[in-house]
Amino acid sequence: MPIFNKIIEVETTSGINIYNITPQVKDFIAETGIKNGQVLVFSRHTTTALAINEDEERLLEDIKVFLNKLAPASDRYLHNDLHLRIVPEDEPINAHSHLMAMMLNNSEIIPIADGNLALGTWQSVLFFELDGARKRTIFLQISGE
Repeated sequence: MPIFNKIIEVETTSGINIYNITPQVKDFIAETGIKNGQVLVFSRHTTTALAINEDEERLLEDIKVFLNKLAPASDRYLHNDLHLRIVPEDEPINAHSHLMAMMLNNSEIIPIADGNLALGTWQSVLFFELDGARKRTIFLQISGE
């Protein structure tokens, strides 16, 4: 069974932002010629996440509000005591972003059937920037026939 790997990049903006990466995943499936199998989508950062959900503007805003309630940036976090640990000069205050990422997924495995993602009508592959702005990378791995 062949396996194909690819890294896609997303230039993000600061704060919580959600990007629909379904088109990039579909393009990679088409490039490989795989008709039946699965694709692993893996976020390579500790302050980003992935989810399969609806890409609807008002829902995405609701998600941002919900995540901010779960881990408000204004709360006190030990991770933000930068003076107590060795960190790069540009280390952000971002404990809340790490905690939000833990409430979501860092990977999704999606079936491929007849050369297409086997997603439901309203489902999209969503990439969450929880800290940003940065260049982020997402690892894709397709296996199948």
